[in-house]
Amino acid sequence: MSKIKTYAEINQKLKSGKAVVLTAEEVSKLAQTASPEEIVERVDVVTTATFGAMCSSGAIINFGHASPPIRMEKIRLNGVPCYEGLAAVDSYIGAAACNPDNPEYGGAHVIQDLLEGKDVLLEAWGKGTDCYPRKYIKTKINIETINEFTLFNPRNAYQNYNVAVNTTKKMIHTYMGTLLPNLRNATYSTSGELSPLLNDPDLRTIGIGTRIFLGGAQGFVVWNGTQFHTTKPKNEFGVPVTNAATISVIGNLKEMSSGYIQGAYYEKYGVSMFVGIGVPIPVLDADIARRVSINNSQIETSVLDYGTVGQPKLGQVSYEELQSGFIKIKGKKVRTAPVASLSKAREIAGELKEWLQNGKFEITQPVQHFPQNTSLNSLKETEADND
Repeated sequence: MSKIKTYAEINQKLKSGKAVVLTAEEVSKLAQTASPEEIVERVDVVTTATFGAMCSSGAIINFGHASPPIRMEKIRLNGVPCYEGLAAVDSYIGAAACNPDNPEYGGAHVIQDLLEGKDVLLEAWGKGTDCYPRKYIKTKINIETINEFTLFNPRNAYQNYNVAVNTTKKMIHTYMGTLLPNLRNATYSTSGELSPLLNDPDLRTIGIGTRIFLGGAQGFVVWNGTQFHTTKPKNEFGVPVTNAATISVIGNLKEMSSGYIQGAYYEKYGVSMFVGIGVPIPVLDADIARRVSINNSQIETSVLDYGTVGQPKLGQVSYEELQSGFIKIKGKKVRTAPVASLSKAREIAGELKEWLQNGKFEITQPVQHFPQNTSLNSLKETEADND
C-alpha cells in the first residue's frame, strides 16, 4: 500500500529540519527515474511559483484621522482614484486604476512607491459633517505614516492561460502585450511546470487558509478567485488546457518587497501589477506525487486569435514548445515570448524552499476546499427601455 502522510507529520519534519523540500522543476526531474510511490517516500514538500501581471489586485489602506477629521468621499493618491465607500479614512486602491492625466501611472505604481518608502501625495474631499467637519485635505503619506497596508487580490495565479496570437493585418495592443500582424509572434503567461495550480489541478491541498509566499512575505489564500472555473476541458494528464481556477489572496504589504510587487504599463491597454506568488504543496500520497511531477511537455494550453472577434482557438501547444522559442500555428513557425518571468518564478520557488527548510514557514491544511463543477456566466446586453 502506498504511503500516506499528514500535514502534522510534515510540519514536524520541517520544524526539526529533517524534511525534504524540492522545487516543482526539481521533482519533475526526479520523476524521470522515480515512481510516484518512491517520491512520496523521499519528498515532503514541493514549492511552486509564478510571477506575472495580475490586474485583479489592489491594496486596502487606512490613512489615519486628521485633526479636525474628514470623511473622505473622494480620494486621490498621486492623482490615482481610490475607492472611498468603505469608511471615513479607509480606501481600496485597485492596481489597474490610473491617473487620468498620466495614464501610464496607476494604482500598481502607487503600491510600489509606498513599498519602496517613497512619499505619495494624498488628496481627499468630503462634504463636511458634524462629526467630520473638514472638507479637504492635501498631505503626503508613506508606508510608515499609514496604519494598515493590506494586499488583497480578488483574482491571482490562473491555473493556466491562453497563448495570444494575431492573424489580422493590423498590429494590436493587449494585456498579453503587443501582437504583431499575420502570426508574427505569440505571447504566453503561465510558468508551466512551476505554476502553483497546475501542480495541484484538483485543488486537493490549495484552498481557503492555505499559507503562501506572497510578494516576498507570508500570505494566505482567502477564497477562490473571481472567474473560478473548474469545468474547463483537460488533456490526458488531467490539466486544464485554458484559463480555469484562480485564487484570492491577502497579506501584509508592510512586510513585502517591491522585488515581488511591481507596477507595469501595457501600451494602449493600461496599468497592471506583477505579483510574485509561491505555494508549497505537501506530498501526502502517490496521487499528489504524480501531479507535482508533471513536466512542460505534459502541460498544454490553447492558442487563441486575439485579433478576431470571439478569439477563435487555432490550436493547442505544450509549454515545452512555448519555452523553446517557437510554435507552429497553421503550418507557420511563430516566435514565442513570455509576458511572465520564469526566472523570477524560479527565484520565488527557491526562496520558499529555503523558508521551509529553515523552519521559517509551515504548511497549512485548507479549512475549506473550493467548490467543484463551477462555470461562468457571460454579461448579456439588454435592449434599452423604449418607454
